[in-house]
Amino acid sequence: MLMMGASSVAAARVTRFLPSNRWDSRLVGQHDSSVGDVEFEFLDDGEMLLAQSASSDECGHPHEIEFDEVAKDHTESTIEENRSFWDNQHQLLQTSICRTSSLESRIRQATKEALLESQKAETVCGCGIQMGATTCRKCLMREVTRRLQKAGYNSAICKTKWRSSPDIPSGEHNFLDVIDSTSSKKGEVRVIVELNFRAEFEMARGSEDYNRLVRRLPEVFVGKVERLSNLIKIMCMAAKRCMKEKKIHMGPWRKHRYMQAKWLGPCERNTSTTSLSMGYSERIPMPKAKPKASMLTVDLLEKLPNIHCTAVEVV
Repeated sequence: MLMMGASSVAAARVTRFLPSNRWDSRLVGQHDSSVGDVEFEFLDDGEMLLAQSASSDECGHPHEIEFDEVAKDHTESTIEENRSFWDNQHQLLQTSICRTSSLESRIRQATKEALLESQKAETVCGCGIQMGATTCRKCLMREVTRRLQKAGYNSAICKTKWRSSPDIPSGEHNFLDVIDSTSSKKGEVRVIVELNFRAEFEMARGSEDYNRLVRRLPEVFVGKVERLSNLIKIMCMAAKRCMKEKKIHMGPWRKHRYMQAKWLGPCERNTSTTSLSMGYSERIPMPKAKPKASMLTVDLLEKLPNIHCTAVEVV
């Protein structure tokens, strides 16, 4: 009875680790070594669990310290990468701004003098606003173009216009340019003049790093097409990184292709400045309107003396 009881217990232990609850007659007659193997496997699993629990902290989080260290390293590398990017953009921007030619310097100086003279002169532009701080953009461009032409430059007002595409919306832009054919043996050299260059890249929700780049841009840009293209690329890459850091969607009007279309796309040149009236001119006064009399104030008896009034009795 004792022997039968011991074998029954051993068989019961074996069946608990079998995938099926049905008895296998062959397992009942096996030696106790099979039972021991099963028990040792169970003990091995227990030792592994103990080893894992020993490597965990008191709260039972086994890899929390390692995860924190990895996250910290990742954050530090991201900060370092961002810092390196912005430093590089500042260096590229400074190099591109400082690199200038004698032709660009002459046109820049002439443009500066034209702006100062336009603000000082008592001139009324075509829209009727006196030239100065409140001058409209189109009239100011006409005035600067006229003064550059007077200084001997082939200056014109340019208008670019582009259609919408899957990447960017349609739009148009006006700016100035100067075409010079005497300073280079390669042919004509085109110099772009943008009177409001810095404002074209300002963002209301820009980061401090991006705003520092914008503040280093000139208010009035005068430069060749190649230099303008480099500046556009630098600022568009900075705008993209700024939007990524702030997790904000980048508008299509800030993309590289859109900004290129503003100044570097096909354009129409207009050298005419006839819509601008030079010299101080007063507005032509409107003729005074004749006073109108109301019918309520007209003396009908005086205007129509032959009319006789008959009293009518109202009942």
